[in-house]
Amino acid sequence: MPDSAYVLPAYLLLGLPFLGFLVLWLAGKSLNKFAGWIGVFLTAIGLIVSLKYADPSTLHLVKFDWLTIGNTAISLSFRFDTLTCVMLAVVHFVALLVQLYSTAYMHDDPNLHRYFAFIQLFLFSMIGIVLAESLLLMYIFWELVGLSSYLLIGFWYFKPRAVWAAQKAFVLNRIGDAAFLTGILMLFYYTGSTDFEVLSLKIESVSPGILTAIGLCLFGGCMGKSAQWPLSGWLPDAMEGPTPVSALIHAATMVAAGIFLLARISFLLTIDARLVILIIGTITMLSGAFKAMKAWDIKRVLAYSTMSQLGLMVVAVGFGSWQTALFHLVTHAFFKAGLFLSAGSVIHAVTPSQSEAPFDPQDMRTMGGLRTKLPITFICFSICAGALAGLPFFSGFLSKDAIITEGFLWAAEFGVLGYVFPIIVIFSAGLTAYYMSRQLWLVFFGEKRFEVSPSVHPHESPIAMLLPIILLSVLSLFFWFSVNPFNAEGWFLTFIGQSEDAHLAWVPIVATVTTLVFILLAYRQMQTNDPFDTKASSVSISTPEKQKLTWLRDYSQEHYFIIPFVFITKYLKLFEKKVIDGFIDLLAKGSVIFAHLIGWIDKTFVDGGVNLTVFAIRSAGQAARSMQSGKIQSYYIVTAMGIFLLILWLLML
Repeated sequence: MPDSAYVLPAYLLLGLPFLGFLVLWLAGKSLNKFAGWIGVFLTAIGLIVSLKYADPSTLHLVKFDWLTIGNTAISLSFRFDTLTCVMLAVVHFVALLVQLYSTAYMHDDPNLHRYFAFIQLFLFSMIGIVLAESLLLMYIFWELVGLSSYLLIGFWYFKPRAVWAAQKAFVLNRIGDAAFLTGILMLFYYTGSTDFEVLSLKIESVSPGILTAIGLCLFGGCMGKSAQWPLSGWLPDAMEGPTPVSALIHAATMVAAGIFLLARISFLLTIDARLVILIIGTITMLSGAFKAMKAWDIKRVLAYSTMSQLGLMVVAVGFGSWQTALFHLVTHAFFKAGLFLSAGSVIHAVTPSQSEAPFDPQDMRTMGGLRTKLPITFICFSICAGALAGLPFFSGFLSKDAIITEGFLWAAEFGVLGYVFPIIVIFSAGLTAYYMSRQLWLVFFGEKRFEVSPSVHPHESPIAMLLPIILLSVLSLFFWFSVNPFNAEGWFLTFIGQSEDAHLAWVPIVATVTTLVFILLAYRQMQTNDPFDTKASSVSISTPEKQKLTWLRDYSQEHYFIIPFVFITKYLKLFEKKVIDGFIDLLAKGSVIFAHLIGWIDKTFVDGGVNLTVFAIRSAGQAARSMQSGKIQSYYIVTAMGIFLLILWLLML
């Protein structure tokens, strides 16, 4: 199919969501009743167009001139290739299910038109990133995605926490985007272009050191969007937005933009740049997993898990295998979106019919025993949790197995020290299994802790919410990606161009055993009298003097601050107090002592010297004056003495 045939799909894919945004935004509340279905319809058309024009075997470019700077013409180009096919299908499909889910989950909200308008704006921005053929064009849509995220996180603008979370996400993303823009400008300076096709030809002319710096600057954009350490603090707080938003942009699509960027620029990344990326991804993967083991908010656990899984994808890029990173991106998009939507179903079920200040429907300590009340949600949540934990027969097992295999193959070339990283990946997979077992137990098993509230009556969600959850859980099974449940080398990796590497037969066994060991540890914890210390960390609803300390999430201003910055400022305060203030105090005391010393020297030597000179001159004057007495006999004596001394001096010579 010629490139000219892709002009229409490019305009449709970008034009439909932007048109939907304008219509829903300008129409106002008059379209509240139909806003969700308008969004579903437009997204369904986009999905059909994406599938119809999918041609992964051939690169198609749609280009037109935008502006000219000096002798350099800047054009806007859209790209249709394998990466585009995959991402367009994932973005449209997840967005379609999320909007269908939202028609029921958000049906009572008075601002539905604004909610679905923002989702359409987000789709327009995300599709622009996927289609962009140049880093400059990608950056334009990159910023629009940041704006869309800000609007959706802060959708409930009357909640101070939601507004703060939106601001936090916006600020931290701007830090990463500044580095991203710096990398783009450096590329333009050294190559004269930001088009991927041109860069692939000119990149050899750039020195390795400069290329490493450029790659790390571009990676800064990924650190912001994909919540990599130390810019990961915004993602857990972004859960203050509506739950379907969490599923759409903070589990499946927006946070995946950074991984997509790394896949696009993989040919730019030097060995040194990939090593830094590997280290950052490892830190993020572990920190997210450890934080998920301690969180009580059902959505926050999944948010920390998303951080950890994004870190795993970045680790895969560090191993030099963007294909396995993309593989995990796709599988993660389905099962993590399913988990978030299932969490929304749980929250919907345990939300009190009457407002109760001390009862938090997102706190897992207010749940328990819900498997009998929500059987479909329980099954779907369990399937998606199994995929996230990396259990066999689920998609997550295949994608994690592929990354671990690539890790050991990379370590074999890197050296003995390199084996630390794939071993940490296996350990992190075990942690994932542990905290998902913990969450599954806290929500669906054990004591029915929601019964402390008389107005909570758990019930299964309507079909509009259950259908997307069921579809996403079915897509979390292994057979969609490989016929062999224990071998990741299925059609998908071949489809995205994964080279044939040796399959390590022992990797699935070791990964499975590790996962089962951690699940067993979680199970043993469940058998104790107080599993996961739920009673030690919560109180009965009948003790009002303690309610505000435990059941409610803390909305105080102190906890609004960005957690990484709190950590940094804590030690900066100590540094200022102990080092800087200590140095200033020492300098001040030294100055006082030095001033006293200078004063003593000035008084003793300078003033003393002057006084001595004055005294000597005065004494000499007085002596000379004493000889001018006016007595002639005195003058004779002086003359005689002078002659005598002169003769004596002559004789000595």
